[in-house]
Amino acid sequence: MQTQRGWTAVVIMAFLVLTAVLAEAGKAEKAGKKERKSDCGEWQWSVCVAHEGDCGAGTREGTRSGTNCKQTVKTQRCKIPCDWKKQFGGECKYDFEAWGECDVATGEKSRMGTLKRALIDATCPPTVTVTKPCGKAKAKTQDSKKPKRVGRKKDRVPVE
Repeated sequence: MQTQRGWTAVVIMAFLVLTAVLAEAGKAEKAGKKERKSDCGEWQWSVCVAHEGDCGAGTREGTRSGTNCKQTVKTQRCKIPCDWKKQFGGECKYDFEAWGECDVATGEKSRMGTLKRALIDATCPPTVTVTKPCGKAKAKTQDSKKPKRVGRKKDRVPVE
């Protein structure tokens, strides 16, 4: 019985040592793969091209160089906002402030945008200003609300 326990302990120890050795070999193999991918260049993306018209859903193509790269060309979905491209181009993205007060003289309000991101080779101004008509102020009066219904649904009297 003692001999059988001794052999079981030896087999378990051998199994643990073998598992540890194989795990280290796997880590070394993965590190080698990472080194091979290091010669791949950065992705260079084209301008987003809309499927229909000049805005909306579209695609853009990315390319990169490198001898051991699995993928050197790929296509990515993108979207060009319909009110964006006409003013700034689809390759420039801006962070906009809140809309300013209405200018009574022009009937417009404006806001400023700071360049957030631009595609490579895009020429984008660092700041832009946009305007839009002020629109009418929506004044809610107390009388414009719907009459409040009370009671359970089956006890309600139709409002005429």
